[in-house]
Amino acid sequence: MVKDQKFYDILGVAPDATEAQLKSAYKKGALKHHPDKNAHNPDAAEKFKDLSHAYEVLSDPEKRQIYDQYGEEGLEQGGGGGGMAAEDLFAQFFGGGGGPFGGMFGGGMREQGPKKARTISHVHKVSLEDIYRGKVSKLALQKSVICPKCDGRGGKEGAVKKCAGCDGRGMKHMMRQMGPMIQRFQTVCPDCQGEGEIIRDRDRCKQCNGKKTIIERKVLHVHVDRGVKSGHRIEFRGEGDQLPGVEPGDVVFEIEQKPHPRFQRKDDDLFYHAEVDLLTALAGGKIHIEHLDERWLTVDVIPGECITPGEVKVIRGQGMPSYRHHDHGNLYIQFDVKFPERLGGEDGAPMSEEQIKALESVLPPRAAAAAAPPTDAMVEDFTLETVDAAREGGRARGIAGSTDDDDDEMHPGAERVQCASQ
Repeated sequence: MVKDQKFYDILGVAPDATEAQLKSAYKKGALKHHPDKNAHNPDAAEKFKDLSHAYEVLSDPEKRQIYDQYGEEGLEQGGGGGGMAAEDLFAQFFGGGGGPFGGMFGGGMREQGPKKARTISHVHKVSLEDIYRGKVSKLALQKSVICPKCDGRGGKEGAVKKCAGCDGRGMKHMMRQMGPMIQRFQTVCPDCQGEGEIIRDRDRCKQCNGKKTIIERKVLHVHVDRGVKSGHRIEFRGEGDQLPGVEPGDVVFEIEQKPHPRFQRKDDDLFYHAEVDLLTALAGGKIHIEHLDERWLTVDVIPGECITPGEVKVIRGQGMPSYRHHDHGNLYIQFDVKFPERLGGEDGAPMSEEQIKALESVLPPRAAAAAAPPTDAMVEDFTLETVDAAREGGRARGIAGSTDDDDDEMHPGAERVQCASQ
C-alpha cells in the first residue's frame, strides 16, 4: 500500500498502474491541458505542471519507490524534488520539434534549435540634439571570440580528451544512503573541474591557455535614427560573445535620452518655457528660441493679444521628427510674464497723472469694487507694503494657497505657475 496517492490521482490511474498506463494517462492529460491550447485558462497551466511533475516522479522507478514508501516528504529528503521543467518533459516525451506531436501547439514550447551565447546589453545615452538630427555613434566593446590558434579546441589537435569521470557532462550524479533514505545529488566533476574535458598542461593552447576563447575589442557603428525614443533597441545579431559549439550571441544597445536644459519632450512634441516682460506681453514684440539644429526661431507676439501668465501657444511642425515618418510634432511655448517691481519715475516717484491716463486709454476699465462700504460707515485708509521674507518668515506662506513641500523655499507671496508641459 502506498503512503501518498496524490500523484496517482493527478494522472487518474491506480497505484499499481503499469508504465504503459502511466504514459497513456500523461499523454492524454498533457495534450488536453497544455498552456498553448488553453491560453485563456490559467488553471490549465497549473494542471499541466502538476501532470508533468507527477509523471516525472512515477515514470522513474527509483523515485516511484521512494514516493510509494515515504510520500512527497521522502522525495524532498531524497533529493528528488528538483526534476525538469514541465515543457522540457513534454518536449522529451513527444520527441521535441521533430516528433509526431512536435510543434502542434505553435511556439509555446521551448526552442529546440541550437544553443546561443549570451546577449551583451548596453545603454546608449544620446542628447536630444542628436536624436533630432540623427547620428552614427562609434561604440567599442570587448567580447569573447573563438581562439584562432587552436580553433576553439583549447589545445593541440587530438590532445583534448573527454572526461571519463563525468562522460563529458562536467557534473556527476552521486547517491548516498542515510538510514532508510536515499539521497541523490549532483556535484561538479572533480576530475575535470566541470569542464567536461581533460587537457594536459603541456598540450594547452599558448594563446588562450586552454580557455578556447580570447578577448577581442570590437567597434560597432550604432545608427541613431531621427526621432527615436528612450527604450528603443538597436540590435547587432551575431556580434556578441562566441563560444565553441554554440551560436554567437547578440549585442543590444538601448537608447536613453539625456535631459535637456531648454526643451522637454513628450512623444513627438517639444515644450519650451519663455519669460517675457509685461510690455511685450501687452504691446507685442519678438522672442528668440534656439532650436535643436542650431536654427534660431523668431516668434512674433502680436500687439494687443495680451499674453497671460502661464498661457501656452503652439508653433506647429517645429517639434521632434517622427521616427521613420516624414512629419514633425509641435513646439509648445508656455509664457511666464515678468511684472516690473513698480511703475513711475526713475527716482521712485509714483506714476504721474499723464501716465495713469495713458494706461487707462489702452487697458480695460477698472472692475467695480466687489463690496463698497455703506455711506454711513466709518472708513480707514491703508497702503500696501512689500512682504519682507526675513521679517515675516513663514507667516505669509498661505497667500499662494499652496501646501506643497516643494514651495517652502519660495518667496512669500511669489506667484506660482504650473508648467503645462507635464
